Amino acid sequence: MEVKVSENGLEKALRVLKKNLQRDGLMGELKRRCYYDKPSTRLKNKKREAQKRKAKSIRRSIQDRRP
Repeated sequence: MEVKVSENGLEKALRVLKKNLQRDGLMGELKRRCYYDKPSTRLKNKKREAQKRKAKSIRRSIQDRRP
């Protein structure tokens, strides 16, 4: 990932970098990897995330059908 910095725009470049990292999901991944998860907990979390994604897609498909 690359962020261009203008003459005195260091703060702005840092904000852009943080925003891009958050959008890519890298920050969340780093937070998740900071500690050890038992395999059973990992599986539970994967199932919960899959349910969330499925519910979200269902909500979106229902919204798209509305006139």
